[in-house]
Amino acid sequence: MPDPTRLSRCVADLARCSRAQAEQLIEGGWVRVDGQVVETPQTMVDAETVEVDEAADPQATEPATLLLHKPAGVSMEEAGALAAPANRLDGDPSGIRLLQRHFAHLQPLMPLDRDASGLVVFSQDPRVARRIKEDGPRLEQEYLVEVKGETGPYTLSRLSRGMVIDGRTLPPCKVSWQNEVRLRFAIKDVHPGQLPRMCAQVGFEVVAIRRLRIGRVGLNKLPVGQWRYLPGDQRF
Repeated sequence: MPDPTRLSRCVADLARCSRAQAEQLIEGGWVRVDGQVVETPQTMVDAETVEVDEAADPQATEPATLLLHKPAGVSMEEAGALAAPANRLDGDPSGIRLLQRHFAHLQPLMPLDRDASGLVVFSQDPRVARRIKEDGPRLEQEYLVEVKGETGPYTLSRLSRGMVIDGRTLPPCKVSWQNEVRLRFAIKDVHPGQLPRMCAQVGFEVVAIRRLRIGRVGLNKLPVGQWRYLPGDQRF
């Protein structure tokens, strides 16, 4: 009986490639051991059946960014638990292959208040994290805010410019009525709790808040509690 050997060495022999390429094949989810995908090159194999997918591409696996529809009443930490294989959008249009490694070291970006629902971002890609950190305050976000209360003749103009909260003069934003009870905000640099406080200044009580868009990336028809990948060619 042969001695146990590293999976990467076994794959290098099977695929007639370098050890580095073999590791990329394994990390890319292209290798099965006894019918199960194994993504760790250090795995030891002995008498198991090792198979390399015929469509295997030995390119380095890109870090993943997940777009999640956070439910209302859920913290960002709790929302992170929803970023799991079982909650992926059926028919995710990104075309990205699901890998277990995509769920390690996910960083929450552009946080959303617990009481709000809508688009949140979890990423393991340092390039995305840097972009959000540097450009986040300048990225326009779109919100749908359901309110109760009586509207006045200057409600929209008061909401859109000149408001002051905690001594901070808010930058101008775009506000419109979607219907009789829902306001649509296109706004930048939103601080925690800001939208309810803005609405309170014009006599509105906020019933619900949903974030629809961050920059050029929209929630689209993503159901509550589900996620999809951000395609590699899409930017915030």
